[in-house]
Amino acid sequence: MDKFSYEANGYNRREVNQFVGDVIRQTEGIIKKCRDQGSELELLKRQIASLEAEVKHYQELENTLKKSIMKAEETSDNIKRLAREESDMIIVDAKNNASRIVNEALLKAGKIENNAEILEKNMKIFKRKLRVIMEQQMAVVDEIEVLELDPR
Repeated sequence: MDKFSYEANGYNRREVNQFVGDVIRQTEGIIKKCRDQGSELELLKRQIASLEAEVKHYQELENTLKKSIMKAEETSDNIKRLAREESDMIIVDAKNNASRIVNEALLKAGKIENNAEILEKNMKIFKRKLRVIMEQQMAVVDEIEVLELDPR
């Protein structure tokens, strides 16, 4: 702090006034600096609020993505499970159809074999009957020859 010189009526007015003016200027400078810093502080607060809102938005996006990924994995697992179940059903149906087809083929083969045996037996019977008929016809032919040779 400055010391003022004395005059007849007290301190030197010019020195006091100059000191008061300096104090006022310094105070105004400090007030201006505080206002400027207050403006900067207000700007920083707005930037912080904006950045916090942006972070919150990105966190919400991250949560949404996590939920979407979990849902996609769940859906993928369900699709795989359903595909396995469907493939198992297709295999069971194919095995059942294969068994049915094999059984039908065996039945047809049995019928064909049975029919072949019947045809073979019928062929043997036919050949025997044909042989008997031919022998009878040959006997008739022999009798005719005998009759032709015998002039009676």
